Amino acid sequence: MRSRLLDRRRLAQWYLIGAACLVPVLACPATTLAAQERPLPTQNAMAGARVFGSEGCVKCHAIDGLGGTEGPDLASFPTSRTFYDLAAAMWNHLPAMVTRMRELGISKPHLSERETGDLIAFLFSLNYFDTAGDTASGRALFDENRCILCHQVGGVGGVVGPNLSISGTIQAPIEFATAMWNHGPAMSEAMQARGVARPRFTGSQLRDLIAYIKTDKEGLPSGPLYVLPGLAGEGRQVFVEKTCNNCHDVEGLGAHAAPDLADRGVSGSLLTFAAAMWNKAPAMTASMRAKGLSVPSLTPTEMADLVGYLYSVKYFTQSGDARRGRQRVRTRGCLACHTLDGRGTGGAGEFRDMPRFTTPAAITAALWNHVLLGEQGGTAVDWPVLKAGEIADLAAFLMSLSAGR
Repeated sequence: MRSRLLDRRRLAQWYLIGAACLVPVLACPATTLAAQERPLPTQNAMAGARVFGSEGCVKCHAIDGLGGTEGPDLASFPTSRTFYDLAAAMWNHLPAMVTRMRELGISKPHLSERETGDLIAFLFSLNYFDTAGDTASGRALFDENRCILCHQVGGVGGVVGPNLSISGTIQAPIEFATAMWNHGPAMSEAMQARGVARPRFTGSQLRDLIAYIKTDKEGLPSGPLYVLPGLAGEGRQVFVEKTCNNCHDVEGLGAHAAPDLADRGVSGSLLTFAAAMWNKAPAMTASMRAKGLSVPSLTPTEMADLVGYLYSVKYFTQSGDARRGRQRVRTRGCLACHTLDGRGTGGAGEFRDMPRFTTPAAITAALWNHVLLGEQGGTAVDWPVLKAGEIADLAAFLMSLSAGR
């Protein structure tokens, strides 16, 4: 497990030192996506970190303050980071980026399909991580929520529960989340016996609690420790093997007695998800027992993979429509350069004669590698600003053309 511990800033540093450990973190099973008619995301976020550095993105952009300052820090990108959100951002800012690169004497990199997919996976995975917590707030929460009655930190506190200063299970947020889930029923019973109200937490509060607990740990590296997004394929297995699918649905995989967990999987960071698990645990435990199910225990690796699966399901949250995509071609300015069935200027070629595109990553690479008219000395045209859903529709249309060949 320790080999999978890394914080977001350190992940960004990998491209500076030439990372060699490439861990695929966004690999949903084909059977899950086939029902949605969505392509299989096999992008590699760690490889994407290397692309970010090797292709010069780092010269203008930073990740959590590490990198250039010409463009925005990409760790502060708006919350929604689906594949097509990021593809749309790359397209919409392309003219300004190319202009600035020219001014700085930087050549626009040519990205392959694989590099584009990996890069977007890297940027997508950044939302998974939490920033460092506030130790003072964590200490206040530890006291106010009466954790101190059962647990010790720094030699102060009760002895009913484990001493968190020396516990070997609280070294990273994923381990904290796992311990809270596994020991939740016992903790609830202990609190009830002592007349302690079971607290509810937000993701940011859990982050602060972890920061406080870690201040008294010896031998840990300085700075925050986080776990990389888990392996989505393995997480899907966990979802079934641990009987989560007996109550929850994930886009058709499971029952409907409880909320679709995919709707929560991309709404926040790991600790946001962990807080939701803690807050809902009493109701979930009661429901499982009523169904005759035992409450499953999870290892940190299983928890990471489960969250990685739920997080990655929303990677292609927009499902494009080829018919809408054809209409977008006609209404969003594409025919100022291209032709479709004989309509348009034709300077940049007929859509049906384009290279065969079979994945969203291939199409996004083509959009990035797009030759601007200004680069050829031609007359400038208004650059269409596209929304994520429009990019998804265009991708569906272009892939439909390829499928017919």
